[in-house]
Parts: sequence; structure tokens; C-alpha cells
Amino acid sequence: MSSRHDHRLALLGDGDVLHSGVVAAAACILSAGLLYVGYLVHVVRVARRAPCRPERGDCVLLFGKHAPHGRIDPDFQARLDRALVCWTDHRPSRVVLLGGGADGEDTEAEVARTELLARGLDARVPLQLEGQSRDTLQNLRNARDLLRGGAIRLMEALPQGSLQAVAGALPRVTLLSNRYHLARCALFARQLGFDCELCAAEPRLAWGPRSLLRLAGEAAYVCWSDVGTRWARLIGHRRMLARVT
Repeated sequence: MSSRHDHRLALLGDGDVLHSGVVAAAACILSAGLLYVGYLVHVVRVARRAPCRPERGDCVLLFGKHAPHGRIDPDFQARLDRALVCWTDHRPSRVVLLGGGADGEDTEAEVARTELLARGLDARVPLQLEGQSRDTLQNLRNARDLLRGGAIRLMEALPQGSLQAVAGALPRVTLLSNRYHLARCALFARQLGFDCELCAAEPRLAWGPRSLLRLAGEAAYVCWSDVGTRWARLIGHRRMLARVT
């Protein structure tokens, strides 16, 4: 699997990604920056208001984070600690660990499993690992395939009259990540057809230079993705839409 750096370079060289980026940049320029400010307000609002405990999600999707040579940073630690709290308090039907990794290294999903078990998670907890994705959109697309596969197996075990009730069904999912990342997670999840709720890793949004920089970057990413998707729908660009739906 490619490194994180190689993956980002490949995206920047992708014609559809560049197309959407040019459109989003033009929209921001033509609005004198007000469009970007609107997305920044949205990202901050989501980061501030996201709850720390799921309400009724059947499945927790735990987003991985870059962990070179298995070393986890404070953001990843916060996600893992929150996952343990969620399991203790809420007991979802399953937890899906998301995230791939470079060749020769453990995937982010494998690192998360190792760390959760080291923190005392019961080895009998039903964990599923998705270790092929390199970004948030791929995380969710691959998770959707995993969960749909489970729905298909359920259909095969049900009586004939019950098949229609679960055909194409996805469980309600809890998206667990750091506060600054949640607006992007929610945007992609809804585009991909998930019924989702948010769960923030941190108890509250911390203000500081690092946090503000993260939020500003996420606002640019969400603006790029959302404006690009709306543009693709407007012009009927099926290939671009297929990448985000």
C-alpha cells in the first residue's frame, strides 16, 4: 500500500480532484471569502456542539490516524480512550476500526486494536478491521462495504418473507473522531448514505493556535468537498459523483 505522502500526491494529480478544487476556489474568491467563512463557522459549530457519548448508534466507526511505526499521537490517544468509554457505557453491537497504512507497517486499524486491548478492552469485543483506506472518504466507503456485507449475510439467514426489511439496510453508526475532524466525517457519511451520529473524542473543544489551524484546514477541506459535489450534481458529472456517493 502506498505511503500517506504518495496517496496525497496521487490525489493532487487527479483531474477530478483538481476540477473540484478550482471550482471551490473560484466560488470562494467570487464571494470575497464569505463562502469559506461560512464553512469555517459550520466546522467550528460542529466541533463545539458534538456530544461525547452516542445516543443510539448500533455500530461505532473509530477513525484511525497516522501512526508511523505504531507511534500514536495525542489525537489518536483521545479517540482510543473515548472508544473504551463508549464500549463501557453504551455497548454497541460492533466497533469498526478504520485506517490503512504503508507497506511493511501495521495499519491504523491494527494499531488501534493493539492499543485498545492494551488499555483493557475485553478481547471478546466484536471488532472489525478495515485496513485498506488512506483517507476519510475511503474509510467510510470501505466501512459501508463491510456493513453491507454483514447485511447480506443476515438476509441469507432470514426467512424469505423478512428479506425486504433488511435489503440494502445499514445500521445507524456513531462516527468517533477528534472534534476538528467531525464535520468532514459527517459530510462524507451523509453523502454515502449513512444514518449517523457524532461522538467527539475530547470532552470539549480546546482553543489554541494548533486547534485553530486544524479547524481552518478542515473548513477548507469541507468547502472543497461540498462545493465540488454540488457542482458535479449541477453539471451532471457522473464520474465525480461516483467518487463521493
